[in-house]
Amino acid sequence: MKPVAIIRHSLTEGPGHFATFLDSHSLPWTLIRIDAGDPVPRSCDDYSGLCLMGGPMSVNDELPWIPPLLDLIRKMIAADKPVIGHCLGGQLISKALGGQVTRNPVKEIGWGAVSVVDSPVAREWFGGIWGFESFHWHGETFSIPEGATRILESAACPNQAYVLGKHLGMQCHVEMTAAMIDDWCASGADEIAAAGEAPTVQSPESMKIGREARLKTLNQSAETLYTHWIKGL
Repeated sequence: MKPVAIIRHSLTEGPGHFATFLDSHSLPWTLIRIDAGDPVPRSCDDYSGLCLMGGPMSVNDELPWIPPLLDLIRKMIAADKPVIGHCLGGQLISKALGGQVTRNPVKEIGWGAVSVVDSPVAREWFGGIWGFESFHWHGETFSIPEGATRILESAACPNQAYVLGKHLGMQCHVEMTAAMIDDWCASGADEIAAAGEAPTVQSPESMKIGREARLKTLNQSAETLYTHWIKGL
């Protein structure tokens, strides 16, 4: 099988548990480091699927790699090769498909409950899971692209995930590891402090409470999604 292309936009926002999952299923993958100057592939011919990770930038920023990446997403979807996006990645897929990315009413940073929408499409992806505690770090949100179905929501952000056939876009971060949380808390300390006492923004200390158990549950929910996604490879 050709490898899954994983696009990294920021040094600390790597593939995390997604890569662990692919390795456990003996599925090849290759990392394309936008943050290190790697070019966006012009063709989708060398890849079986595409995974887009998060990043602190906005899809509305005038960055030179965004237009070719949006084009790659559209090429992958046209070629019926599955695409999956985490946070910024989900926003990129939405924009590539004609959706809009705008400011969310509040920032979500830290652990927060998400609920599975009661629909046949959501059941296909989540099985018996009706909700779980996910990790969040975003101030913007995507619209659901035309033809796609919303499958996940939260009180602070209604559009937490959507699917279009074999393609999945998420606003939340299901790929987290303990090291990633530590790195983000360090690099995002100013952003957390600037949020003040916002109820949807947690302190680094709060994020560490029960972290091992939280990550175990999150990993299980992520693997349910990833298991359905790889069926499209």
